[in-house]
Amino acid sequence: MNCVRRMTVASLLAACVALALGTSGAYAQTPSVRPIRLVIPLTAGGGADTTARILAQKLSENTGQNFIVENRPGAGGNIAFDFVAKADPDGHTLLYSPVAIAINPTLFEKVNYRIEDFVGISYVGDAPLLLVANNALPVRNITDLINLAKARPGEVRFSSSSIGSSSHLASEMMRMMAGVEMLHVPYRGGPQALQDVIGGQVEFATIAMPEALAQVRAGRVRAVGQTGIKRSPIAPDIPTLDESGLKGYTVMTWYLVFAPAKTPAAIVQRRHEEFDKALKVQEVQNRLRDAGITEIVNGPPDAAMKFVQSEYERWGNIIRELKLKAN
Repeated sequence: MNCVRRMTVASLLAACVALALGTSGAYAQTPSVRPIRLVIPLTAGGGADTTARILAQKLSENTGQNFIVENRPGAGGNIAFDFVAKADPDGHTLLYSPVAIAINPTLFEKVNYRIEDFVGISYVGDAPLLLVANNALPVRNITDLINLAKARPGEVRFSSSSIGSSSHLASEMMRMMAGVEMLHVPYRGGPQALQDVIGGQVEFATIAMPEALAQVRAGRVRAVGQTGIKRSPIAPDIPTLDESGLKGYTVMTWYLVFAPAKTPAAIVQRRHEEFDKALKVQEVQNRLRDAGITEIVNGPPDAAMKFVQSEYERWGNIIRELKLKAN
């Protein structure tokens, strides 16, 4: 009996050791099954959030891993940028970024990241914005809006999705080119900025195309014009600001994917290939176009880094010309 008991105890101990070793091996492999976070510097419901979720769904289907979208709004996007820049460079924390990442280093007095703190994964694509006005405003086109601002200098208010966003800078560029004074009211996302245009707390906003267009079609706001160089295929009836009176005006937002700078090259390449595969699916392209990305670029890592560096220089010059600064 004692012999049997000793054998049973020994067997249990051996089983526990084997289980512990097996569990240890499983944990060693967790990087292949851990969720991959796509961090967004804006609230849910906007253009960046919508397009990121489209991609996350297809990436999850293709890889068997769970790609999740994590919204970290605030400080004009700087909270998200700083978070990803300092994340473990293991390929499990990625940044899905609009243009603010290239704008903020010049716009803000201080940011806790540099462009060099990131490495490119994918250049997803470009998207125009839509300038919309409150229905009660006596504005049908960009000329009407400019004339109103001239008649009421400093009184016409525009909202934006955040300080330093393409939503913000698009309106500032319009203001500069028209030579008028307006008041900027920043929010923490496009949906909130748009809601106050509907409610009349502000007169207008320049917002990501899909969310603004939905409110135009519902009759809650009035479309003034698109910011792209040509009309978006999802809004062929709405003229560009250039063709309706503000000659030479064009502003596009864009979406790029980054990882922390010290991410190994093999992981960067693997993540790029995953995005590349997802972006080549026709259904994904159709959904992204419906969500406002008129030009799907699907560029490689080096193209993403070259592009964001060029945008940093371009927007830096514009911000200095506009004499804009944020605390």
